[in-house]
Amino acid sequence: MALITKFERKPTVGGKLHKPLLGHYKVFSHDGQKPILQIDTYGTTERKKSGLSQTIQLTEDSAKQLWDILGREYGFKP
Repeated sequence: MALITKFERKPTVGGKLHKPLLGHYKVFSHDGQKPILQIDTYGTTERKKSGLSQTIQLTEDSAKQLWDILGREYGFKP
């Protein structure tokens, strides 16, 4: 599990397209703070170990950073 608080661009060297899978998300508050966005993945059907694979959490600030990155890279507009 990871709580992402900041994104930094890494130089592009290679890259690999992963197998598609379903992502789940939920939004919750912790200790009365602003909401946290949590994204969970459960891996592909070929995965040996079933169950939760990865969880990432975004704060309001890191979600805004990701929004800006998506806008820049894919041309999304508000």
